[in-house]
Amino acid sequence: MSRRRRTIHKEVKKDARYASPVVARLISAIMNSGKKSIAERIVYFAIEKSREGGDTVDPLETLHKALDNVKPRLEVKSRRVGGATYQVPMEVPPDRQIALAMRWLVNFAGSRKGIPMETALANELKEAAAGQGNAIKKRDDMHKMAQANRAFAHFRW
Repeated sequence: MSRRRRTIHKEVKKDARYASPVVARLISAIMNSGKKSIAERIVYFAIEKSREGGDTVDPLETLHKALDNVKPRLEVKSRRVGGATYQVPMEVPPDRQIALAMRWLVNFAGSRKGIPMETALANELKEAAAGQGNAIKKRDDMHKMAQANRAFAHFRW
């Protein structure tokens, strides 16, 4: 029997401008102290700015490409077996992949000092869509950790 409760999945909300659940989740990830209008302004500006210089018709194409590039496929979880703790590589569920990708993009954009959050998020999205940047490095580090610990994969249950 699991010690944790089952997660309660909420219904998927959509944002006002693009009617996209992905953008709504990104707005929620950006939001600070319940200030949703500010978070919406940041995200919408970043989406518009990130698609500048490209010839894409779909405004969300850069966002989706960035998320697909940043999503981790594997992660390590600690398992305690007979007094020893092992880092066991596990596949990441699809919902958690998106959550981790958004969290990394937002955190690395916020850690860029000296520039506004809108511009920082736009730059982070552009870099991630191009396959470079801090969030991509974080994903690669996570995959390397899982690869290094694949000897303990038989502890997965």
